[in-house]
Amino acid sequence: IVVPGSVSSQFLSALLIAAPMMQYDALLKTESLISQPYIKLTCRMMQHFGVMVNESLCQQQWQVSSAQHYVGMEYLIEPDLSAASYFFAAAAVTAGEIIVKNIERASCLQGDAKFLDILEAMGCKVVQENAGVKVIGPAVLKGVEVDMGNISDTMMTLAAIAPFADSPVLITNIANTRVKESDRIYAMEVNLNNLGIKTESGSDWLKIYPGTPVAGIVDSFNDHRIAMSCALLGLKTARVMIDNPGCVAKTFPDFFEVMESLL
Repeated sequence: IVVPGSVSSQFLSALLIAAPMMQYDALLKTESLISQPYIKLTCRMMQHFGVMVNESLCQQQWQVSSAQHYVGMEYLIEPDLSAASYFFAAAAVTAGEIIVKNIERASCLQGDAKFLDILEAMGCKVVQENAGVKVIGPAVLKGVEVDMGNISDTMMTLAAIAPFADSPVLITNIANTRVKESDRIYAMEVNLNNLGIKTESGSDWLKIYPGTPVAGIVDSFNDHRIAMSCALLGLKTARVMIDNPGCVAKTFPDFFEVMESLL
């Protein structure tokens, strides 16, 4: 089975999970795979339930024998690092401090754990503690240029705090974000521009210039991640209103209540 990999890794994950139930052994191949860490996460989960995957990431192909069977057992799901990014970013943009519990940074398989590397490059201090991961924001964020092809769900989080950096922020290799719940490059550009922030973009990149956002309405584009990311702008600018905030229910129904509880 040949699966396109340039739009999303989720199709490949689904076929991998189904592969042991197929009549014959399966060989899955792809090209230009994005979000590679999530395929590794899928394979580790399958292994936990008793199914081995013969991985060849360099050739971007995976073999699964149909002679195998899943065995039911308990499985500890990692905390959602995509959702955690908003709270890490909240500390970063306010020169504040936060601990997100139950995260072991060194062993976390999710690609979005790498968002912490970006915050460190921007001047944040990231500390692994027994309770979880602590982020301490700097007095001034630094601008960065970063390839987010493997962690594109946190692209909007970075874009939302980028205006407060001391130099432009350039985000590359994010073409796939144009075919998510919304065209996320376009959505972030529209909202940042409406709040007075200069941006530039291309088919697979977004550049945000330093600036001071003004009050205004954020169009969520009915996209949970646009709404949650742009809420970060309200931590620094008064009277930022999120249109259709209920769209966060897709992944984080009480997001605004949790964010408010930290203030």
